[in-house]
Amino acid sequence: MAVAQSTVPEDPTDRGALRAGVQEIRALMVEAAEAGARLVQFPEGAVTYPSKYVMAAGPDGEPVPADWSRAAWDVLREEAESISTLAGELGLWTVFGSVHPLTPPNRPHNSLYVVSDQGRLVARYDKRFLSHTEVSFLYSPGHQPLVLEVDGIRFGFALCIEANFPEVFAEYERADVDCVLLSVMVDDAPRARVAQAYGTLYNYWLGYSVPAQFSATVPSGIVAPGGRWLERCPANGKPALAIADIDLDAQDEDIRMALCHARPWRRSARAGLYDERLPAGDPRSDARTAF
Repeated sequence: MAVAQSTVPEDPTDRGALRAGVQEIRALMVEAAEAGARLVQFPEGAVTYPSKYVMAAGPDGEPVPADWSRAAWDVLREEAESISTLAGELGLWTVFGSVHPLTPPNRPHNSLYVVSDQGRLVARYDKRFLSHTEVSFLYSPGHQPLVLEVDGIRFGFALCIEANFPEVFAEYERADVDCVLLSVMVDDAPRARVAQAYGTLYNYWLGYSVPAQFSATVPSGIVAPGGRWLERCPANGKPALAIADIDLDAQDEDIRMALCHARPWRRSARAGLYDERLPAGDPRSDARTAF
């Protein structure tokens, strides 16, 4: 698996910037395929993540509902299709963020598109938990998780602020995923630490994809079950890839411990393991005010 940090355009009305951003995405796709990756993950809004100051700012700078008619929807569609075409040519599963238009007057979704190695759009994840600004002025929320299997590996998907909602990641553990792809558009070191913690708590791999322009704070990378960073991009503000194997039979001691012991044990602990061992009716257990 490859996790990218690409430069994310923040103005969906800037046709030139949109095309330049996707040209960078395509170059990274070629690099990922040449390195042997079967899947590449890009940031939230990789094609565009509109700044609220571009799309939802009134004359005095106060927030107002976004005027989505100003977006270059024709360019966004053309460039998304170009990513799909290249994915088919390279035989590379490609996951990338963009804005997904709905039927007016509904606001668009903030989404991750999943394109197969045959170049077909096979799934879309719509961000379910939005920030205050996003839900008030920019987007419609999604309403369901997404689990998809690639080469025998089960993937879940999440976006940015959803890192602050542990129930999203617990839900994917219950769905028996092997890896969660978390794509973000944020310049925020704590969010990466939270993402790393999910590798520790739920014992699955986690792809963390951040825009190149924010990578000096925290670069993109891949977390192993147990919480160790396997690979990370350079923290230099430039486009790059982190590449690592998602190996269910990995022999690394920490990964084996996480997959073969910690994850099964925690599942059994949550499933009533302790019920029959509770000392019911024991006054020494029930009394909480005696030594």
